[in-house]
Amino acid sequence: MTQTRRRPGPLPGFPADGPQDWLRHQAAQRRELVVVGAHGGAGATTLAILLRPAWDMGAMRPGRDARYPALVAHGRPLLLVCRNTTAAAAAATTAAAALLSPGAAVDVLVVVSDGWPEPATAAARFRLLEQRVGAIVRVPFMPAFRLARDPAAVPLPGRAQRALGHIRALAGRSACNR
Repeated sequence: MTQTRRRPGPLPGFPADGPQDWLRHQAAQRRELVVVGAHGGAGATTLAILLRPAWDMGAMRPGRDARYPALVAHGRPLLLVCRNTTAAAAAATTAAAALLSPGAAVDVLVVVSDGWPEPATAAARFRLLEQRVGAIVRVPFMPAFRLARDPAAVPLPGRAQRALGHIRALAGRSACNR
């Protein structure tokens, strides 16, 4: 009886095509952004869609292990997203502290406008956070997202395009410095 050697199957987490494809896969993953909401309704999912390739980690929750987003980020740029309200600024402060404690770096704090002026209390908290995060980028309010089924299909105004470009540039710069 002749025995045929079977090629072993791919290891879990690795592409099936071989080591060279695994290396390409690893390089592509380093370009991915990891997007975490400081609170529910921050806009993290919409931002992750607009900044593809990105991992949408959902919102931080009290008691949730902050090491998980830090582990997923491992070498990838980490974006923390919040609204421009006083409560959201407080949640961003708590979330940033939780993410920074296991050693993660918050590369960009993305502050998404709710359509109203930023309260002075929120602005003061964001100024304090500037020392703990790589950068802060403000994204303008876009009413078209309220009715859109697919955020990627919404034509973005120039200010929003510039904000997204700025986020990509800052995240790319931080990824190159690792």
